[in-house]
Amino acid sequence: MRTVTVVGASLSGLYAARELRAQGFDGRLVIVGDEPHHPYDRPPLSKDFLTGRADETQLALIDVEESAELDAEWLLGARARGLDARGRTVLLDDGRTVSTDGVVIATGASARRLPGDGLLGVHTLRTLDDARALRAEISRGPRRVVVIGGGFIGAETASSCAGLGHDVTVVEAAPLPLVPQLGPEMAAVCAALHRRGGVGLVTGIGVAALRGSGTVTGVELSDGRVLLADVVIVGIGATPNTGWLAGSTLALHDGVLCDDGCVTALPQVVAVGDVARVGGARAEHWTSATEQPRVAVHNLLAGRTVESARSLPYFWSDQYGARIQFAGRRHETDTVRLAEGALDDGAPAEGGFLALYERDGRTTAVLSIDRPRPFMKARRELARGENPVEPAGAGAS
Repeated sequence: MRTVTVVGASLSGLYAARELRAQGFDGRLVIVGDEPHHPYDRPPLSKDFLTGRADETQLALIDVEESAELDAEWLLGARARGLDARGRTVLLDDGRTVSTDGVVIATGASARRLPGDGLLGVHTLRTLDDARALRAEISRGPRRVVVIGGGFIGAETASSCAGLGHDVTVVEAAPLPLVPQLGPEMAAVCAALHRRGGVGLVTGIGVAALRGSGTVTGVELSDGRVLLADVVIVGIGATPNTGWLAGSTLALHDGVLCDDGCVTALPQVVAVGDVARVGGARAEHWTSATEQPRVAVHNLLAGRTVESARSLPYFWSDQYGARIQFAGRRHETDTVRLAEGALDDGAPAEGGFLALYERDGRTTAVLSIDRPRPFMKARRELARGENPVEPAGAGAS
């Protein structure tokens, strides 16, 4: 290959570019990004950046020295609008084309929106520009903040806003936030973190409309109630950025369909990160975005799938001063038990806990709150295919 184009100046796109050089590719490397920014770290956007504990320089994932070492052509602020049927030409919305021998699709995902979210005071939190706008809004003094969606982004943003002294309410359509990820028992424990943080939690009800004329004034729920709001944050998930691939020969279904090695139907095209549906699953987590590129690039340079990307799923979240960590593959039929620590009125007791998800005598996943060392040990054992054992003398109380 003489030219490889990475479409997406994202975390996964940067890792793919690094892997290309690390694995011996010395040809032309083009990195296309629809944002005007070089790659930056997204997890702090809802936490340290929003609260002012981190500035934009601390978000940067690449410095001048590494950029020089990558020897890449950066086409930033240029949105891809098409890929030819053979996967050999990337079309940009400014009319330019990039001829290429290989393509890494790393275009990520975009925040889902609600009808009426064009009102002033309504925000999503996915990009640096989103975070800039929201930080400016909540720096104007105490506000009434309604967060729609109790997933990780919604919970982290609610935690940050509450920590800044705002009056915060989270609205979640499901009976509990995070049930798909954690199951009902542990989702209830995490829901208790909202209460402990002084945040209102409204569950089991949807949003009918956003109220306001020009500027948002409230959130109307499906039962007719209205929550007054100066700021509304919409955190209802994300949609993979695949629209630009319409008309190509690639299979698309909630992402770019890939085999277990991140390879699409075209062997010269691979996909990584939030946009990639690898082996039937799409994972919107930092770990996937950093681990998939090594395998994808290996297969791209080999011209066929010679390695699979099936690492153990892992994610973490920081909420209300607590570190939540999860690893493994939980199923609805799994049972869960505390292996370390305890609960206090349904919330984590001081010192946190370690919980094991089990099926047929085997551990399938592990969850911890503020128990990093036992968690990492259990995660390593799971990754090796071993069965984490309950520490001697431990158990729920």
